Amino acid sequence: RSLWNPRQLNWWIGLIFALGAALFMLGSLLFLAPELARDWSLDANAINAIFFAGSIPFTTAAYLQLFQAANAGEFSFGETVSARPTIFFGWQPKNIGWLSCVLQFAGTLLFNLNTFDAMHPGLNWLQEDMAVWVPNFLGSVLFLASGHLAFAEAGHSFLSWDPGGISWWVTFVNLLGCLAFMISAVFAFVPPTPFSFEAGMVSVFFTAIGAAGFLIGSLLMLPETAASAG
Repeated sequence: RSLWNPRQLNWWIGLIFALGAALFMLGSLLFLAPELARDWSLDANAINAIFFAGSIPFTTAAYLQLFQAANAGEFSFGETVSARPTIFFGWQPKNIGWLSCVLQFAGTLLFNLNTFDAMHPGLNWLQEDMAVWVPNFLGSVLFLASGHLAFAEAGHSFLSWDPGGISWWVTFVNLLGCLAFMISAVFAFVPPTPFSFEAGMVSVFFTAIGAAGFLIGSLLMLPETAASAG
């Protein structure tokens, strides 16, 4: 039941998020292991294209999660949940779940922008900071805020400890992923004079850690969906 529940929107959200996270992990691995990229005949632009491809499922799943929050909870295909009209975005700024989802969706749009811009070769340090780093940093800030709000909603407190609840684990692991993305964004800054250490590799390493967190959290949504449906 945990692995096959396609009538539940939450199940699709988990799978689509997992696809995006897996592509981000693949892109990170290819940057961290350049010999593997060479074996696959992939240059830096091709690897950046993998990150951009991964940003699309992130945005798709984030919108579906926003749609779910705007329509108040679980959504099943082929079933009439309520007589209310379908809400595609909504406006519920006092609802912590909706607020978390809208911040996450905005963050994914910024990741679409920064991963697309990263595919353009020949950027100087200022162009790279403005076109790639700024949306990366702002998107990571939004992800971190979203992750903390989702964690607070799951635990009914801004700080909680409930390892017996699968929803708590989903949001906790995702929050760790958001934190790793935030650290990655800090190290991704490109100064006029290069750092004395490989800041770019540190950034990609934390991107891989963040993507692993999102992948685990996304896959945990499958048994979470089965539990809520049962």
